[in-house]
Amino acid sequence: TACTEIITEISMIYIDTKSTDPYFNFGVEYYFASEKKLSDTVFLFWQTSPTLMVGKYQNVFEEINLAYAREHGINVVRRLSGGGTIYTDPGGYQYTFIESDRTGNISFDEYIDPVIYALESVGAKAVKSGRNDIVLAGRKISGNAQYKLAGSTVHHGSLLFSTDIEQMVRSSTPAEYKITSKSIKSVRDRVVNIGEHIKPAISCDEFKNGMIKSILSYSGVESEEYILTPEDLRRINELAEEKFKSEDAIYGNSPKFEFEKTCRFSAGTITFYLTIKNGVICDITMTGDFFSPTGTESVSCLIGTRFRKDEILSKLKKTEFSIYGISNEEIAEALTEGI
Repeated sequence: TACTEIITEISMIYIDTKSTDPYFNFGVEYYFASEKKLSDTVFLFWQTSPTLMVGKYQNVFEEINLAYAREHGINVVRRLSGGGTIYTDPGGYQYTFIESDRTGNISFDEYIDPVIYALESVGAKAVKSGRNDIVLAGRKISGNAQYKLAGSTVHHGSLLFSTDIEQMVRSSTPAEYKITSKSIKSVRDRVVNIGEHIKPAISCDEFKNGMIKSILSYSGVESEEYILTPEDLRRINELAEEKFKSEDAIYGNSPKFEFEKTCRFSAGTITFYLTIKNGVICDITMTGDFFSPTGTESVSCLIGTRFRKDEILSKLKKTEFSIYGISNEEIAEALTEGI
């Protein structure tokens, strides 16, 4: 277990993570909130490669289009904060504030206000909306979330600057809902990229630099940059793998849920009834008009298997499970299609 370290005599600390890896960046948050506690507010302003960030209390299988995400190389990560799923990519930015927890309560305004101030400084007149959003010209540009960890408050939020809205919709909509141009237009009516409302236009780097400068100057205190050390990087990478990138970190907090899926093949129709908990099949039965030399009970071989195509196929190949005229590959593909 790493020792907690305290660094003093700095008013506000900016850390450039120099990474677009979401797992690493969440590892940075965790590290400075729980292990290397700085004496004053830590501020991060970061980007990610295409990523779906699922809220702490959400069911991954119900919230996003996992098949689309895997096909398009979109990362999936579970935040430690509550709230809904968000999509981030190199066209957007994330910001994080980390400081000692003063009240034990969730509070948004004190962290949203400096972001609104900074947005105005770069030419975007935005306002707070609802409990945790920021809107521009009546449309959402930012969502915020917050959590407590080891005596620290971690507040983070997102900013749409030039995000791929179409990919955001397709990846964050569960597969059972048909994606059409109409649904994308519906989201477009609710969200907007900040870059579309800044005249004259500015580049991503100009936006980033302007936001960082304004947020650091908002409170009128001195600020200083902290450079990550080799030891910091080693520990952050460990935390990224353990707390955010592992299968258990992403799927392990998914609540127990049940669903049925009907799969049609040339040799018959099968309806599967499954119970999934923490991303693992804990019960499964099937019915249909198929022929099976091993009987319906043989599908119970999948109990204890992670609900992923490759792991289901591997388990089926190692057992006597058999459906006449339907291959194990077809079963695994159909069972997990869209998931």
